[in-house]
Amino acid sequence: MADDDKRWTGARTRRVRLSGREIITEGLGESSWTDLHHRAMTVGWPLFVASGLCVFLLLNLFFAGLYALGDRAVSNATPGSLVDLFFFSVETLATVGYGDMHPQTLYGHIVSTAEIFTGMTLIAVMAGMIFSRFSRPHARLLFAKRAVVGRHNGTPALLIRVANARQNTISGATARVWLLSSDRTTEGRNYRGFRELKLLRHENPIFALSWTIIHLIDETSPLAHETAESLAAQDAALLLTVTGHDEQSTQELKARNSYDHSEIVWHHHYRDMVSRVDGHTRIDFNKMHDVLPEDGGSTPEG
Repeated sequence: MADDDKRWTGARTRRVRLSGREIITEGLGESSWTDLHHRAMTVGWPLFVASGLCVFLLLNLFFAGLYALGDRAVSNATPGSLVDLFFFSVETLATVGYGDMHPQTLYGHIVSTAEIFTGMTLIAVMAGMIFSRFSRPHARLLFAKRAVVGRHNGTPALLIRVANARQNTISGATARVWLLSSDRTTEGRNYRGFRELKLLRHENPIFALSWTIIHLIDETSPLAHETAESLAAQDAALLLTVTGHDEQSTQELKARNSYDHSEIVWHHHYRDMVSRVDGHTRIDFNKMHDVLPEDGGSTPEG
C-alpha cells in the first residue's frame, strides 16, 4: 500500500459548511495529528485553554511517573509520594526550581534535563500560538441578512449592504461579488461555476460606517434575464468578499459572506438608515436588515 493510501486509511464521512450550506464529504481521513496548528488556531478560546491545561497536566504526570521509576531520584521528596514528584515535575517543566527538591541521582538529572527541554519547547509553542491568536486581525463587518434586487437610478440592480460595526476607519476597502451556480457541460457533466459580477463602485477609500455594494443588471450581467425561479433551479448563491486595511492596527482585514438564492429578495430596496436630527446626521443600524417592497413586490417573511 502506498504511503498516501495509508495516510487516508480510515476515512469517514464529515459535515462541513461552505458558503452558508452544509456539505457532506467522504473519502478523506481525519488529519488531526498532521494539522494541529490549524486546529489550535481555529478552535474557541475555552477549548484552546482546556486543551493546553490537559497537555500540561498529562506531561507532568508522565514525568512524575518517570521520577518514580528511579531509586530516590529526587531529594526531599516523600518516598512513594507521587504528589511530591508531580509538583517537582511542575517546578521543573516551568523552569521555576524552588530548591527544596532537586535531582540527586544520575537518573534524576537525565529525566529533569529531558523535562526542562520539553518545558522550554512547550512554553515557546504556547506563547507563539497565544500571540498568533491575539494578533490575528478580525474584521467586525456586519452584512445585511438579505441581498436585494431592485432599481438604482432606474436600472435593475443587485444591492448588498455592509456596515463596519467597529466604526473605525478601514482604508482602501475593496469588494468583490461572485455568482455561484450549478452548470452542465455539453458532455453531460455537472460542475460549479463562478462568475464575477462587475460592481458600480468596487472600492471605498474610507469605509467607516456603511456601504451599499451595487451591481447593475444590464445585458452584460450574468444576472440578466435571471429570476428567482431560475436561480433556484441552478442552486445559485452569491459570494461577497471585502478586504481593507485597519488604520489603527495597520493590518489587512478580510471578511466574506454568502447568500443562498432563497436569501435574495426581488423587487425590494433597503430601508434608509440615514436621517437628519437636530442638524446632525443620524445612522440607525437597527434598520440594517430592513427591506421594503418596490412596485410589484411584497414584504418577505422572516
